[in-house]
Amino acid sequence: MKKLLWMFVCLAACMQSAAQGYYTQYYNDKVLIAEAEAWVRGGAWRHGFTAASPHSSVNAVEFYRQYQSNPQLWQALFEWLATTDLLAIPKGKHPIEGTPLVASVEDSSNGPLEKRQSESHFHNIDFQYVVRGTERFGLIDHYTSTPNCRYRPDVIHYDYDVSKARFYDSTPTEFFLFFPADWHIAKVATELPDQNIRVIVVKMPYVRE
Repeated sequence: MKKLLWMFVCLAACMQSAAQGYYTQYYNDKVLIAEAEAWVRGGAWRHGFTAASPHSSVNAVEFYRQYQSNPQLWQALFEWLATTDLLAIPKGKHPIEGTPLVASVEDSSNGPLEKRQSESHFHNIDFQYVVRGTERFGLIDHYTSTPNCRYRPDVIHYDYDVSKARFYDSTPTEFFLFFPADWHIAKVATELPDQNIRVIVVKMPYVRE
């Protein structure tokens, strides 16, 4: 009887999880989660970069673990952001001195959702920071999404259920981090009259344990 009851509890938990969707890497270690969230709030990662903070959708545990695994690159990224005039720098690719990182400065525009592709990466983390305008990002549900192409060279695209997608607007006060488990859509049109944006994109290596 107890075994049967336990099976029903597990089934109910699985059904509830599926109904809520799966959008980012899940961690159930409450101590680790609390430690990561405190670290993010504390700002030890900033290195002089105070213009923006991680958006609420950023996976704090992934940020914390990845930073600890590769602190020199993360420090270089935030120091570059803190010491660079991000509005005046020419568009194009800018190597971050002393690292293999390259910052792509893109003057672009948002477009209709139906013309924007979803994507994820295996080897890299997408750092995306809108420094002018408003860009809409989407996160898609893993349970209801399926790959629609081969994975190459570090990107794969998905067919997804738009009703299950979550959308967030990005402004110059926040930045986004898309880890491999964050299947996302970028440059989605907002309701604002001006769809022009300037966004800083950096591919940060993802460290797997």
